[in-house]
Amino acid sequence: MSNIDDIKKMVKEGKVIIGTSRTIKALKLGKAEKVFLTSNCPDDVKEDIEYYGKLSKVKVVKLRQPSNELGVICKKPFSISVLCFQK
Repeated sequence: MSNIDDIKKMVKEGKVIIGTSRTIKALKLGKAEKVFLTSNCPDDVKEDIEYYGKLSKVKVVKLRQPSNELGVICKKPFSISVLCFQK
């Protein structure tokens, strides 16, 4: 299964956390399973997510899709730079 198919499946199940601050909080609390970053995610956000991902031993995946496309994939009317799967 591709990353996009995984994301679509998890959105249907309601196990997705959207947004930088909510994802970082989930990483700190050990509630994140896997994190996704878009191709145009800001560098400072990317560094923070990768740092907390390393501390939490959570896989951080860099997508080829830009943030506006990820918003469409998740059926949201806004762009999404960062999202994660809940445990």
